[in-house]
Amino acid sequence: MKKVVRFSTLAFAVSLLFGCASSSDVDNLQAQIDGLKISVAQVVSVAAGAKSAARNAASSASAAEVEEKRASDISSNVSKRLDLQFRVVIRCNDTPYHKGRRLR
Repeated sequence: MKKVVRFSTLAFAVSLLFGCASSSDVDNLQAQIDGLKISVAQVVSVAAGAKSAARNAASSASAAEVEEKRASDISSNVSKRLDLQFRVVIRCNDTPYHKGRRLR
């Protein structure tokens, strides 16, 4: 029994001596943790900037889409008016009075 107690005490002493982290190990780990916290804060900041830029781009794209629709409508109206004017000119040129004459 004495041998078991001696061996247990020796094993416990050795585990305390070599098994525990030293103060420098803890300080090193704390420095790494602090560095990671800074890196995470930077990543969060960059992600927030990217999210804001994406919102701005979506807003600009939406505004451009509205402007494109308006321009398309104007173009369609102009095209219809030109077609109507062309038909009027063609009809006028087909009348006997205007045959062979150019319209100004």
